[in-house]
Amino acid sequence: MNITTRFPYETTHEDVRIPLADGTLLYARIWRPLTDEPVPALLEYLPYRLSDWTAPRDWQRHPWYAGHGYASVRVDVRGHGNSEGLPGDEYDAQELEDGVAVIHWLAQQEWCSGRVGMFGISWGGFNSLQIAALAPEPLKAIVTVCSADDRYDNDVHYMGGSVLAVDMHAWAATMLAFVCRPPDPAQLGDEWKEMWLKRLEAVEPFSHTWLAHQSRDAYWKHGSVCEDYGAIKASVLAVGGWHDPYRDTVLRLVEHLDPGRVRGIIGPWSHQYPDRGLPPGPAIGFLQETLRWWDQHLKGKETGVLREPLLRSWISGSHPPATVYGTLPGRWVGDASWPSENVTPVAYALQGGERIVASPQQTGLDAGRFFPFGNDADLPPDQRDEDAKSVSFEFPVTEAPIEILGRPRVKLRLRMDASRGQAIARLCDVAPDGASTLVTRGVLNLAARNGRDRNDDWTPGESEDVVFDLNGIGHTFPPGHRIRIAISSAYWPWIWPQAGSAGFTLDADGSFVELPVRRHTEDPGITFGEPEQSEPLGVVYPVTLEEPRPERLVVRDVAKGEWRLEVDPRYGGTRVYPDGLEFTEDASETYTIQQDDPLSARTRSDWAIRLHRPEMSWDVRIETRSEIAADENDFITSDEVICKDGEEVVFHRTWEKRIPRTAG
Repeated sequence: MNITTRFPYETTHEDVRIPLADGTLLYARIWRPLTDEPVPALLEYLPYRLSDWTAPRDWQRHPWYAGHGYASVRVDVRGHGNSEGLPGDEYDAQELEDGVAVIHWLAQQEWCSGRVGMFGISWGGFNSLQIAALAPEPLKAIVTVCSADDRYDNDVHYMGGSVLAVDMHAWAATMLAFVCRPPDPAQLGDEWKEMWLKRLEAVEPFSHTWLAHQSRDAYWKHGSVCEDYGAIKASVLAVGGWHDPYRDTVLRLVEHLDPGRVRGIIGPWSHQYPDRGLPPGPAIGFLQETLRWWDQHLKGKETGVLREPLLRSWISGSHPPATVYGTLPGRWVGDASWPSENVTPVAYALQGGERIVASPQQTGLDAGRFFPFGNDADLPPDQRDEDAKSVSFEFPVTEAPIEILGRPRVKLRLRMDASRGQAIARLCDVAPDGASTLVTRGVLNLAARNGRDRNDDWTPGESEDVVFDLNGIGHTFPPGHRIRIAISSAYWPWIWPQAGSAGFTLDADGSFVELPVRRHTEDPGITFGEPEQSEPLGVVYPVTLEEPRPERLVVRDVAKGEWRLEVDPRYGGTRVYPDGLEFTEDASETYTIQQDDPLSARTRSDWAIRLHRPEMSWDVRIETRSEIAADENDFITSDEVICKDGEEVVFHRTWEKRIPRTAG
């Protein structure tokens, strides 16, 4: 990592409050170059608290952009951080309307040229796309990283029409803990507490809303730019990682947007900006790459970005299974179009007659983290144990490597004796010693086989062909290895099990896996600069003598037939900021299931947060508990929030709710 301290421009920064039409003030931090010439503005717009939670990351990039001649602006969403107003649902109409207003406000400032760009990762990548689809005139370009064009089928709530248990629960619990955090009196003075209490009264667990919409209805279509790609007028640089769950969005954006206004990059990365150097690498000079995008579209400079291939992708070399990789083997390739003329679908027939697929309910405990962040236990370990709980088919790689790029697809001929169920397909790279590395996977809720907006029972005893895609990937299978496709009927805790499902019969002779085989092309000479960032903020992470909890611990109760996955998501721990703020957060997640009972599935998440300013005698604590269970008819949710100012409990609320199981 190159830390840059000398820039073309000297910079300054200030905190301001941006007024909205209804009188609400949004809290913003603006870094600007010291120049008399108006400059374009770049906006990053998030609920994640610019004064503390994202501050270390913000200081890596916003001052860097300012030093290169841009006003770089970080804004807290309404009802979060130090912004006024009440919190809403993720990406709701109010959030997007406010974002459009912020863009117009930036364009009207005397220091702004009137041209605005927007960027972000995850939430900020989502709302960059969604606001671009609203087409505010000043917004000329965006950079969207690890984001989704489809809020239903490519987000943290559902996968293949199935309830995504691991993050439907964990992310709702995380956001409950986030939204309960108070404004900071160091920035807002005495008004902080009144703002906080008003916010707390408006809090509602996100899981209530998300579980109430189990098919792809109008709720999910809102904010899903795949509904109308043509609404996006800004130029789009879409960036993803093969170990991020949102990478398929990059493939769809380069396919559906005007080739003159879109470029895509997919590297080997996890759910992180690709300059941060977190596993897996290699990292790239991402800020320099985005600067080329901004200079082209906001300053009118010819930087060559539109002469780059439409899609630049990392094709990973074969690698042994591991839960973390510093750097993956592989190479960059470029494709001038997508779908690419270099990629040909090749079908591999499964064969072997009828096979019963009845996976134990704990199948999936070795799935790894849904959102890998670069931690030591994030990625899937050796899949041999999971493969043994599945029905597998293998295809030897003989004379030449097989390189794939895109989304594999399976067609399965199934017979099921129940009305509900789900099918999971995993593609693995099996080495000569038997080690099985997960390459990619896909899921289908069989009630959604005719469309994600459908909820069609299976006729017991009937056979049907179902087709579904696996997540996109770039990977090379070398000679001597075997390509394995493993089919299971359970995948806990990623997928919430269906009541009454006992698996299905697979007719292998009527089934196949289709791989997007890419012909080997010569090295196109795709290169990126070394990662570069501005000087870090200077946050201190105190050393503790306490033994850390395991990141992922699997516990088996042999007598009860119960399996428990205990997760420490490692979001941040304790840190001390240069302005004296002491910030501590601790989270744990638990996923429990009995191997023969789909109705035994349980999730629980606990958060404890402390914000402390010793010099101001300010000491706030938040504790939350979130649980989800299910019976045959309902999801059963339980949430609790306790907030303290010093030793005084200022807010305590519990929610108990039953939500009918429909498609889920």
